[in-house]
Amino acid sequence: MVSISSRWRYRETVLALCTLAFFVTMVGRLAISPIIPDIVDTFSVSNAVVGLSLTGMWLAYGLAQYPSGVLADRYGERLIILVAVGGSALAALAVSLTPAFALFFLATIALGAVAGLHYSVATTLLARTYDNVGTAVGVHNTGATIAGLVTPVAVAWLAVRFGWRVAVAAVALIGIPSTILFAWKVRPTEPRRPETPLRDRFQVAPVLELLSRPPIAFTLFVAIVSEFAWQGTASFLPTFLIEHQGASTTFAGALFSAYFVVQGVAQIGVGALSDRIGRDRAIGTCMLAGVGGFGVLIASSSTLPIVAGIVLVGIGMSFGAALMPRFLQELSAEEQNAGFGLVRTVYMIVAALGSVVVGALADLFGWAVSFGFLAALLGVVGLALALNSLLGLKY
Repeated sequence: MVSISSRWRYRETVLALCTLAFFVTMVGRLAISPIIPDIVDTFSVSNAVVGLSLTGMWLAYGLAQYPSGVLADRYGERLIILVAVGGSALAALAVSLTPAFALFFLATIALGAVAGLHYSVATTLLARTYDNVGTAVGVHNTGATIAGLVTPVAVAWLAVRFGWRVAVAAVALIGIPSTILFAWKVRPTEPRRPETPLRDRFQVAPVLELLSRPPIAFTLFVAIVSEFAWQGTASFLPTFLIEHQGASTTFAGALFSAYFVVQGVAQIGVGALSDRIGRDRAIGTCMLAGVGGFGVLIASSSTLPIVAGIVLVGIGMSFGAALMPRFLQELSAEEQNAGFGLVRTVYMIVAALGSVVVGALADLFGWAVSFGFLAALLGVVGLALALNSLLGLKY
C-alpha cells in the first residue's frame, strides 16, 4: 500500500510540474504582445516589423515540435523539458536586455524555438506515466489557459510601473525556480533511442511513411481543421464581439477571459470523457458544442445568449485533451516522441493560417460569414468523425 501511494504521489508530481513548465513557456510567448506599443517606441520601428518578429516566434515554436521529439528519444524527456523551461526563462531575459531591434528579433525567435521543445515531449512523458492519459493531458493543457488569463494583466501592470523590459524579464522569476524544481523532483527518464544518430531521424522517407498511415493522416486532418478554427477564434473573438455584437472593449475582454476559463476547465472534463467513451466521441461532442456556440454568437445580440455562446465555444475549443491522445494511440512507444512532435509541427504550421483567413473573410464579407466559416469547419470535422464510425473505416 505504501509503494502504491508513493507511486501515485510521484505521478501527480510529474503532472503538476509538467503543467507548471507549460505555464512558463506560454507566459514567455505571451509576454510580448501586451507591450508592443512600448517596443515600437523604444526601437522606433513599425507595428508590422514587431508583428513579423512575433510571427517568427510562433513559426519557430511550431518547427521545434519535431526536433524536440527526436532529441527526447536521444537524451530523455526530462532533459528536454528542462532545456525548454530554463531556455524560455533565459530567452525572455535576453529579449528584455536587447539594445537593438535586430537582436530583439533574434531573441524573440529563440524564445519561440526553446519554448517549442516542451509540449510534445511533456505529453509523451505523461503517456509513459499515466494509463488514463486523456485526463492527464487535459490537466496539463490548463497551464496554457492560466497563462492566457494571467500574463496580459501582469505584464501590463509591470510595464506601466517599471517599464517593458522589467515586465519581460519577470518571466525569468518564475522560469528559473520552475526549472530547479523540475530538476529536483522529476526523475531522469530513459532515452528510447540513445544510440541512433540524429541525422538518421530526419530522413524524408520515414517521415512520409508515418504521415501517410491512414489513421494518422485522418487524425492530422482533424487536427489541422480544428486548430485552424482555434487559431481564428483566439485571434479575433474580441474583435468579433466589439464589431459584430457592439460590445464594449471592457465587456469583450471579460468575455474573452471567460472563454479561456471555460476552455481550461472543460479540457479536464473532455480528457476524462475521452478516457471513458473514446477519443472520437469526445472530439465530436466538442465540435457539436462549438457549432452551436458560433451559431448563437452570430444570431443573437442579447447578453445571456452571448454568454451561453461563449461557454459553448469554449467547450468546443477544448478538443485538444481528446485529440492529443488520439495521436498517441496510433504511435508505438518508440515512435511517440518524434512522431508526435512531427504531426504537431505539420498541423501547427498549416493551422497558423487561421488568423489570416478569418481576418480576410471578415474584411470581405463581414463577421457573420467569417465566424460562420469557423462553425462550418467544426461541422466538417464532426461529420468526418461520424462517417468514420458509421462506415467502420477505422481511421
